[in-house]
Amino acid sequence: MLTMKDIVREGHPALREVATEVELPASEENKQKLQEMLAFLQNSQDEKTCAKYALRPGVGLAAPQLGLEKRMLAVHFEDDHGKLYSYGLFNPKIISHSVERAYLREGEGCLSVDRPVEGFVPRSARITVRAVDLDGNPVKLRLRDYAAIVFQHEIDHLNGIMFYDHINNDNPYAIPDNAKAIH
Repeated sequence: MLTMKDIVREGHPALREVATEVELPASEENKQKLQEMLAFLQNSQDEKTCAKYALRPGVGLAAPQLGLEKRMLAVHFEDDHGKLYSYGLFNPKIISHSVERAYLREGEGCLSVDRPVEGFVPRSARITVRAVDLDGNPVKLRLRDYAAIVFQHEIDHLNGIMFYDHINNDNPYAIPDNAKAIH
């Protein structure tokens, strides 16, 4: 079972590397690691398990956050309409994005960042992602608003980008052009 001790923190070199594609079909080792990543997110959202193992609640986790430079990510969350997004994905890629922008009103956080980071993180309001799921099936996801933001945060990890790299340093709370607040 993955716990917070397995998650690398700011400053770890894997967080700034561009992760490599996973050879498909995925090896049993890669499938197992991705299943563990998904289980961590599910556990982190369960009050008892979270308290017992001192987990920080998370909605997404990318392999570089475990020190693994592989293009794998897991997400587990519900959007504002109660739709569950629970995926382990290999080689996710954003194949299209909207011109319209969005940002989380309360800002973003990250399991690899142990400090609060102030500011708005501008992202695309809508994206389409192509990937391969845990069962080896190709998936194409059309995402908007909160779901789009979560996926962009995790895909950024696969490219060595941290969420705070997007914040306007001169004015962290400047409302991004052509953007709407989410939540």
